[in-house]
Amino acid sequence: MRGALLACGLAVNAACLGSGEATAQNNYGAIAYSPSTQAIGWSYDHGSRDAAEDAALAICRKQANDCVTYWFYNACGALAVGSAGYGMAWGADRSVAESNAIRSCQRWTLDCEIKQWVCTSR
Repeated sequence: MRGALLACGLAVNAACLGSGEATAQNNYGAIAYSPSTQAIGWSYDHGSRDAAEDAALAICRKQANDCVTYWFYNACGALAVGSAGYGMAWGADRSVAESNAIRSCQRWTLDCEIKQWVCTSR
């Protein structure tokens, strides 16, 4: 299962759509997580979503076969884990990504804490 994300947010504008040349400059990252073993993989500064997800999954899959990914670009991503669930999210910087991941995790459980964060170099 692969998570989806549009780092430009809800408002789509010309800067988000960009040309093929601008897209080539995006830096993609991903976090992979196994709910059963709590294995974590991450990646950053890849040239494509697929490359970022594949790199994060390769790390996570060394310890588990049920890894899920969450990808982002030109931003930070974070993973929060609690006793009854987890959440992954992105943000413009580490602090925002972590806050968003905690909120996402709290949909399932209240004892959430950040287990991993990673930022692209933009």
